[in-house]
Amino acid sequence: MAERYFSPDEVEALIPELTVVMGELMERNAEAGGLRERVHEERARLAMVGGGVPAGSWRQDAARLERLTSEIQQRLQRIGELGGVPKDLTTGLVDFPHLREGREVNLCWKHGERRIEFWHGLDEGFGARKPL
Repeated sequence: MAERYFSPDEVEALIPELTVVMGELMERNAEAGGLRERVHEERARLAMVGGGVPAGSWRQDAARLERLTSEIQQRLQRIGELGGVPKDLTTGLVDFPHLREGREVNLCWKHGERRIEFWHGLDEGFGARKPL
């Protein structure tokens, strides 16, 4: 059972902030994905040669990845503070608890949408979205 249930109007009032926060999250997540891959490849290369000095860019990549991870966590926390549950950082999906005809469901918002127009059951996802 959710702590709070949202109406579509309540979530729509959050869309301007959600758009900014999720946009930043999506950008940072994409950048972090590329950095994670490069850092992992350098670690694997070092393991194969039995150690050694990492490439200079590796340190910069690792430091940037650490900063991005912190920024991602802050923005995820902000979405949680607003009452949303982030579902996908690639497509920008966020669910909000809602009661529909006495049944717990999720209002579903995707980055770029200007209104709340869809919902889905708790055991369903984006592919099962239904119009309000």
